[in-house]
Amino acid sequence: MDWVRELDKWAADYLPDLKITAEEPMARHTSFRVGGPARRMAFPERGEQLVLLWSFARECGARPLLIGNGTNLLAPDDGLDRLVIATGGMRRVEAGAEPGTVLAESGAALAQAAEFACRQGLTGLEFAHGIPGSVGGAVYMNAGAYGGEMGRVTESVSVLFPEEGVRLVPGAEMRFSYRHSLLADCPEAAALHAVFRLSSGDPAAIRERMRELTAKRKASQPLEYPSAGSTFKRPEGHFAGALIEQCGLKGLSVGGAQVSEKHAGFVINRGGASGADVLELIRQVQSRVLEETGVRLEPEVRILER
Repeated sequence: MDWVRELDKWAADYLPDLKITAEEPMARHTSFRVGGPARRMAFPERGEQLVLLWSFARECGARPLLIGNGTNLLAPDDGLDRLVIATGGMRRVEAGAEPGTVLAESGAALAQAAEFACRQGLTGLEFAHGIPGSVGGAVYMNAGAYGGEMGRVTESVSVLFPEEGVRLVPGAEMRFSYRHSLLADCPEAAALHAVFRLSSGDPAAIRERMRELTAKRKASQPLEYPSAGSTFKRPEGHFAGALIEQCGLKGLSVGGAQVSEKHAGFVINRGGASGADVLELIRQVQSRVLEETGVRLEPEVRILER
């Protein structure tokens, strides 16, 4: 039996209240605004739904893919022959069990978690306020900006492992490194929530710091266009944007995709770009930078395959 029919039948029997859509365009769920349809997309609102769905999807061959806000994903134009699980309905943020901690579900926006921490007089998440991703995605890639990183504030992560079930993984065991974590090493695992360990601070000062960082982003980044943020990881001893600009690639275009004229580290969708346009532009930038500087740029954006 085709995995789609098997999944549809199982969901109707065991999770009848779970929203599942057919042929859902990925362009609606990625910040690049490109990507063809996922054969099935599910929208769990509770961790229990996600656990049941994830386990069955793996059994029936649906190859589940967990996404949050889709801010670091490039989806193919011909779509995904798999089950995409969008966690936006799992967005609970609350005080943790211990003083100075905040618990956030994987689908919660980073800005939401940072705002909650600010209201609680807790400092440490200011850097994350302007990052447009979700908590789960940010932990997955150890997102960071302006000197802060998720790995530095993550106390623990509740992770669903296929063979073990749900386990609380201490931050020290999450293998955090530059744009990397244990979750990247275990693609069949799924994060349910994270607990952040923060410090006491003055809410007014915390809010002012978040305003400062927001102003910096608006001044230096092409936020008016769809993109996935920084397209390339920072090469050791260099800055990707500076290398790209040095090679005269600002404004380079393929179809509707363009190297931003405002910040060369961003590939943007100027309008009507396809996933193939973005992918080819990334390839051309990598080729030119390698040829002219000897530095190999590695994509920070996660490139999905059908």
